[in-house]
Amino acid sequence: MSFTDKVEHKGEELRGAAKEKYGDATDNERLEAEGAAERTGAKAKQAGDHVKDAGRDVRDAFDR
Repeated sequence: MSFTDKVEHKGEELRGAAKEKYGDATDNERLEAEGAAERTGAKAKQAGDHVKDAGRDVRDAFDR
């Protein structure tokens, strides 16, 4: 995974967390739910990044 993708996914997670906290602070359930969904989606993307990196590491270990 490229560095820019990883930064983008982390940014999505932070934006979702901020939106969720703002929704909680203002009692806006819709905004809170949107933030939670964005944060969860970003975490799933990050997990995919980690899996791809691990697969690449395994492939590189066999190529040596």
